[in-house]
Amino acid sequence: MSCDECFKGVRHEGQPEGKIEQIGGIECYVATPAGEYNKSKVVLFLTDVFGIPLVNNQLLADDFARNGFRTVMPDLFNGDARSADSMGNQNFDRAAWMAKHGPDSWKPIVDAVVDALQADGVTWIGTTGYCFGAPPAWYLALKGVSKVTVVSHPSRLRIPEDLKEYRDTVKAPLLINSCENDPTFPQDAQAKADELLGGGKFAPGYERTYWDGCTHGFAVRGDLSNPKIKAGKEGAFEATVKFFKKYQDL
Repeated sequence: MSCDECFKGVRHEGQPEGKIEQIGGIECYVATPAGEYNKSKVVLFLTDVFGIPLVNNQLLADDFARNGFRTVMPDLFNGDARSADSMGNQNFDRAAWMAKHGPDSWKPIVDAVVDALQADGVTWIGTTGYCFGAPPAWYLALKGVSKVTVVSHPSRLRIPEDLKEYRDTVKAPLLINSCENDPTFPQDAQAKADELLGGGKFAPGYERTYWDGCTHGFAVRGDLSNPKIKAGKEGAFEATVKFFKKYQDL
């Protein structure tokens, strides 16, 4: 499921510091720590529908690099990410666009990037998936590729089926950054995640943050002039970094 909020948001301001590189034949935005860092570890940033061109995504990738993780953000859409100028465009044929970008289109992309990273000596991959990027993060966890999984305002997850499959199959700890108003991961889905994975039921580790006053997309495209959304965006990022560092030795 996708929702209107998946295609809305606010463009943030800032000067990205990463570079566009080809990894496994896939165009990627790559943010690299300025100092010494562990080259065997990579954060794989799996984007919303606005992909690698959106400055918000690039700035977030840069922030992960500032926290010591080389961050790779692949183009999940093969050059067809939604333009930031189309945010909130009511005339956009969302269903037709989504139909072009199902699992058959993005699985070969993430597989190619992961294969190239592993061939280059990467042994630890932590995924952070936003909205559209949640199913690719799930996919890599189910394959046993990723060591840690984070999803923020996830979309297109089957509830409870995907939660049960994750619990029963995956060894990677899971963090979900959730919010008050999210049609794609509403509060009943959040409660189901806690029921199935919380309280020690998922031995590798499970955490969920909840951000009051925030809507779907808050962790990437939220309006930072709203204090609650700003707190949610910054809090979800901080929780993600802490989660990666907590499990960086897996």
